[in-house]
Amino acid sequence: MQLAALIGNDSPALPEGGATEIVGLTADSRAVQPGYLFAALPGTKLDGTKFIGQALEKGAAALLVPQGSAVEADVPVIADRNPRRRLALMAARFFGAQPKTIAAVTGTNGKTSVATFTRQIWAALGEQAASLGTLGVTSPKGDRPLGYTTPDPVALQAELAALAKEGVTHLAMEASSHGLAQYRLDGAKLAAAGFTNITRDHMDYHTSFDDYLYAKLRLFGEVMGPGGVAVINADSAQFAEFEAVSWARGHRLISVGRKGRDIFLASARPTLRGQTLGLVHDGANYEVNLPLVGGFQASNALVAAGLAIGCGAEAKKVFAALERLTGAKGRMEEVAHLPIGASVYVDYAHTPDALQNVLEAMRPHTQKRLSVVFGCGGDRDRGKRPIMGEIAAKLADLVYVTDDNPRSESASVIRAEVMKGCPQATEIGDRAEAIETAMRSLEKGDVLVVAGKGHETGQIIGDRTVHFSDHEAIEAAVEKIGGAR
Repeated sequence: MQLAALIGNDSPALPEGGATEIVGLTADSRAVQPGYLFAALPGTKLDGTKFIGQALEKGAAALLVPQGSAVEADVPVIADRNPRRRLALMAARFFGAQPKTIAAVTGTNGKTSVATFTRQIWAALGEQAASLGTLGVTSPKGDRPLGYTTPDPVALQAELAALAKEGVTHLAMEASSHGLAQYRLDGAKLAAAGFTNITRDHMDYHTSFDDYLYAKLRLFGEVMGPGGVAVINADSAQFAEFEAVSWARGHRLISVGRKGRDIFLASARPTLRGQTLGLVHDGANYEVNLPLVGGFQASNALVAAGLAIGCGAEAKKVFAALERLTGAKGRMEEVAHLPIGASVYVDYAHTPDALQNVLEAMRPHTQKRLSVVFGCGGDRDRGKRPIMGEIAAKLADLVYVTDDNPRSESASVIRAEVMKGCPQATEIGDRAEAIETAMRSLEKGDVLVVAGKGHETGQIIGDRTVHFSDHEAIEAAVEKIGGAR
């Protein structure tokens, strides 16, 4: 593609060399090949302009740099005040094809579940549907890993083009705060956007909660073009902010939940391994037997239903599809049901709000004692550690504090900070041992939640990632204890 076509009409003045042929794009100087455009992006740790020489030596045919950069090169140089967004738009033009209908969902918790549920609903209605996010890409062709919840814009656009080539017409994707703040999704042609909730998270990256909130709002106010469909959880404390931005952008608003005007959750009655929902939509009443436990899973299912309906699906068929949903891996997933009549669940909850949600959600399904095994990650928000300890102590009957991903921090120091909030908890550093110990204490009617790692299969200790899976640890404990379901 010629550089002029890659830049587009909404760009700064085209430098000389508009006819230069560009065969690829990258922001990684190590990945540059002859004919590539190299995007020298500013970073939190590294300045991309420092690697321009390396990129030129490897054959870069053009450069994208921040406006005001002092760059001398024998190739065209595009200077932009927002080079990250410019790269995303370029990547969209370069790869071209995208699934016809794309819905993106953001929020602190629930993104993976909503994307998974939306894909399942579309598939149940006969659409060629896929989902993209933390669990990778799932399409009719199978599953493949991604590495990031929201990939960099070049990788993202390559995935969109690949899915379109596969015949995927409907895509549900996660939009992380990092991805939104770094303009990775700009260039994706969104038909709809969903919002689940927002609570304290990623304070190691965002400068403040307001900065974190703004990143989420970008999905509705900047990324999705005017006139899209905005599906918003009306029970979120930040509903008004997302509603205002959506109205200002000219979106069609679908509010869902107990306060929802468009999909109203009139009732929710817990069953042994699910719940019966009473819904009101467009003047009609629906009873849905949702095969998922927890109020937040009901909320996630309604956001997914709103996205499907907003993108043109018939409401009656969408609500019927909710009765066949299966949970995303590591999201309130029942991994074992012991012969004694106790259940063990795995959930990705790693924030105070998520831990509170999962424990509150499990209480109606617990006949006797509710136990929890959890820890906190290193090199992340330290302030949430005692808060999570307090939540566990308040909402669970038995608490086991263990290691999560200590990274470069001392695991014992992290546990000590968590224990400040739950001094009566049992502290066991080895995660597998903690899980087995908690399972050995289970009695008939008890429920155990193993929280924090969810679908992950590695534990980061220092500069190493060692294989570890909560699922496998639970299965191993079941074999030791004797008998599985």
